[in-house]
Amino acid sequence: MAAVIKAPAFKLAFLGPKYWPVWLGVFILYLITWLPLPVIRLLGAGAGKLIALIVPKRAKVAKKNLQLWNPTLSDEEVETLYRENIRRTGMALFETAMGWWWPSWRVKRAIVIEGTEHVEEALARGTGVFGMALHNMNLEFACRGIGFFHPSIAFYRKHNNPLVDYLQYHGRNRSNKYMIDKRNAKALLAALDDNELCLYLPDQDYGPKQSIFVPFGGVKDTATTTATLMFIRRSQARPMLITSQYTKSGYKIKIFPPLIGLGEMEDAAALTTLNQHIDAAVKEQPESYLWMHKRFKTRPKENPASLYN
Repeated sequence: MAAVIKAPAFKLAFLGPKYWPVWLGVFILYLITWLPLPVIRLLGAGAGKLIALIVPKRAKVAKKNLQLWNPTLSDEEVETLYRENIRRTGMALFETAMGWWWPSWRVKRAIVIEGTEHVEEALARGTGVFGMALHNMNLEFACRGIGFFHPSIAFYRKHNNPLVDYLQYHGRNRSNKYMIDKRNAKALLAALDDNELCLYLPDQDYGPKQSIFVPFGGVKDTATTTATLMFIRRSQARPMLITSQYTKSGYKIKIFPPLIGLGEMEDAAALTTLNQHIDAAVKEQPESYLWMHKRFKTRPKENPASLYN
């Protein structure tokens, strides 16, 4: 299976001084993951405040995105969502470690999966599942959890630091099947044709190439990748949105009903419909979404002014 990324091997060089700062961070994170979840969440809230102080520009982006996405929000509502989003941004660091290193029994105990019948129905029909996962802050942990219901396949981008890449790959691949290079679209299509559950991220600004401008939330012209439609049209897989949400005791992975007929629409109509569904899913728990990313950075040529000034 040449398309599958080969698992990086451990190297003796990882024990050298060059990597000691990484090992120190790993050691601290690993110890924190053994704390009770309420305590980890308390530390995550503190980490979020620290992140906002260290990268204030990103924090400013998060607040601006909330205002752009839902202009009906009052200043007070925006501030409340912003502060909670910062808390969950900090928690995402620990959730990554939890997803990589928590024992299976603890992950299973913390996660509830809703909507599994949609995946089971598609697989019973002999079709794959094109899972369009949203960029919620706890996505890394949720990807580990979904594998206990049905092992999945996803794109993978290697980390620039070899040791971090080693830890990242082996952490992400626990409970799931395998990963594919993010540029290998043919491999993902082949997996869909093999009736696999595949995860794809359709909801970020990937630039003007292979994107068109359609509404998302309160922004009329939002760059939206057409690659999503390519995967839907070139496979028989059922497209479904997947989100990961916080609960009082842990996390909920929510699998939405299939978006039937999306592939038969014109591009603009299909992506407008998709963004409407993404918008509705985000509104279920907007404080959990990745608002620090400049979702509305790419602008159309006829109206190039930045929305982040």
